[in-house]
Amino acid sequence: MPFFSQTVEHIRSSEIRELMKLATRPDVISFAGGMPNNNMFPVKEVDEIMQNMDPEEKKIAFQYGPTPGYPLLLETLKEYLRSKNLPVDTHSLMITTGSLQAINILGMEFIDPGDVVLTENPSFIGGIAVFKAFQANIIGIPLQNDGLDLESLEKVLEKYHPKILYVIPNFHNPAGIIYSKEKRRKLLDLLEGKGIILLEDDAYNELYFNQKSKELTAPMMSMDYKDIDIVYTGSFSKILGPGLRLGWMLAPPEIYEKAQIIKQGIDACSPNFTQVIANDFIKKGYLEQYLNRIRKEYANRKDLMQAALKKYMPKEVYWHEPSGGFYFWLHLPEDIDSTNILKRSVKNGAVFVTGKTFDPNANKNNALRLAYSNMEKAQIDEGIKIISDAILEEIKNIQKKAFIQISK
Repeated sequence: MPFFSQTVEHIRSSEIRELMKLATRPDVISFAGGMPNNNMFPVKEVDEIMQNMDPEEKKIAFQYGPTPGYPLLLETLKEYLRSKNLPVDTHSLMITTGSLQAINILGMEFIDPGDVVLTENPSFIGGIAVFKAFQANIIGIPLQNDGLDLESLEKVLEKYHPKILYVIPNFHNPAGIIYSKEKRRKLLDLLEGKGIILLEDDAYNELYFNQKSKELTAPMMSMDYKDIDIVYTGSFSKILGPGLRLGWMLAPPEIYEKAQIIKQGIDACSPNFTQVIANDFIKKGYLEQYLNRIRKEYANRKDLMQAALKKYMPKEVYWHEPSGGFYFWLHLPEDIDSTNILKRSVKNGAVFVTGKTFDPNANKNNALRLAYSNMEKAQIDEGIKIISDAILEEIKNIQKKAFIQISK
């Protein structure tokens, strides 16, 4: 029998990964995968880039590249980030193989077994998996409709000395919320001088649906702050295509130096081929055109799901209507287990992700995540009805059991 490492022993199976097997069935309506719809990718634009690519550029694309990233993409990305008032002149930029690699690198750089890492609760399952793999003691801070519960955070900070606070302030995965300006400001003030690294995961920054939410998307790293180390991560997965496997990390120089050495040991460099494509995509002006297109599409899908939820969901269920991103986060009564609902729902042809998947301790399960980004729009109404019926059935069963207990 093989003797697995402690790292492997601390990895838990991702419920999303298991559900993705169901999502491939043609008879299942899947709200599980937080990914773009295949029909929305900019295939025409990328075809044009490939056909018109200079022969020398093609040769570069096939070759290994520098660990920090393809130099031309680094410069192009700096200009893009500079437009968001990010400190690209005082911080160092690295292209990573997806933004999740950046989280892995930070984990390897700072987390020793038993170290305290703070996340939102709920939080992104990928981030949770990374921190668990490095045997961190993860403490989840409750998430409110406008950001972290700062009173809870303050109490935790008084008791512990965390290494990292990991947050997703824009169109949160899974909660769908966006941090208010006030909450961002108070969070930075609270962290000042605490010696905690603020890991700002901003993969959904560009997927706003209106001007009001756009104004809220300004990264915390772009705000005035002092005596805080912030590491900012982003991704091409939501704004171009996840198959490119490209993300980025913007970090203070002293953090970047070690991060670059760690990346060298992981994969030497991110794929040059897709970096060349991403650079040309931005330089030719395709990015903003594509973003305008998909913002309208995702907003339309959100509206369809919101209408279906209002039409079918039992009154005991509540949710926050997102103003960007991919997700609805449904809150169920405290005594409801979303796994039971999932079992019923799958039998009738719809799948989602249960709440405990996003709980750092895999306990709280009276919630569920619905992604409107991937399935066909015509399926949204039917799928929401299936899930709503499953929830209603579970509520009735619990009420019936409670009545029987009282009657005894």
